[in-house]
Amino acid sequence: MTRLRPFIALDWGTSSLRGARLDDHARVVEERSFPRGILTVPQGGFRTAFDECFGDWMSAAPDTLCLISGMAGSRQGWAEAPYCASPAGFAEASARMHWIEPGRIGLVPGISHMSPRDGTPDVMRGEETQIFGAIHLLGRTGGVFVLPGTHSKWAIVEDGRILSFRTFMTGEFFALLSTHSILARTLHANAPFDETAFLDGVMHSQNSAGLLHNAFSARTLALFGRMESDALTSYLSGLVIGEELRSQPLLSGIPVVLIGSAQLTARYAMAMTRLGCHVVAPESNATWAGLHALRMQVEAQTETRP
Repeated sequence: MTRLRPFIALDWGTSSLRGARLDDHARVVEERSFPRGILTVPQGGFRTAFDECFGDWMSAAPDTLCLISGMAGSRQGWAEAPYCASPAGFAEASARMHWIEPGRIGLVPGISHMSPRDGTPDVMRGEETQIFGAIHLLGRTGGVFVLPGTHSKWAIVEDGRILSFRTFMTGEFFALLSTHSILARTLHANAPFDETAFLDGVMHSQNSAGLLHNAFSARTLALFGRMESDALTSYLSGLVIGEELRSQPLLSGIPVVLIGSAQLTARYAMAMTRLGCHVVAPESNATWAGLHALRMQVEAQTETRP
């Protein structure tokens, strides 16, 4: 039986820093959150920021283990944790951990993938931990895993390993169109979500004309009085999410695992269901579950070393 040390799981992203103390069964004992994303930390200041936020947790026991996922392992972060090349799973990620303190404070490496068609690279950093967590929580070792967000990820998983993935700048394009294009003049950013308008956008995006053409309908529908201004933001959201879904030949008839914030995954689930796709989602925090699973791998590796 592997002896488990006290454990701290950290998700250190671009804009925020979250941490949790987990027990031996991945249950949260205590959580903390700070507006201390990597962009707020001055060069050379990561250890200070870490100690200020979690130093008391680390000092509570001398053998405490801390694993950190997210952008803290990027070139702009605490230290660069080089990407694991796909295919990669628990074993590869734990073996490539970048240790700030050997065996005690580790940065989880991201994963890279090279397109077999043209050799174009793609990367994820932080999402791999969420995928590992969903695998752990759902007991689903294969399938399509989707992580909606500013840069949405679609990953193919087989035997608990990420075989390949693709990134879509869906959230970023929505932000650009809704704030910096001519569409912003008629959109009401704070309007309540309109399910009917959202699904209208999803379905309109399936016409194969492409987003560059379809986006202009968010202007003309209002111009001709065929859609209320308060519904246009939801409609545009449906257009850009629908464009992402349109590019996926894997959608029809294949269960998709959705991982992310409740509000955003609800929209994707709504759109996917409308298009005839079956969706499942983990009920617990996938990041904490993923870090716990990596913890178990690290502890097992440590125990077997001579």
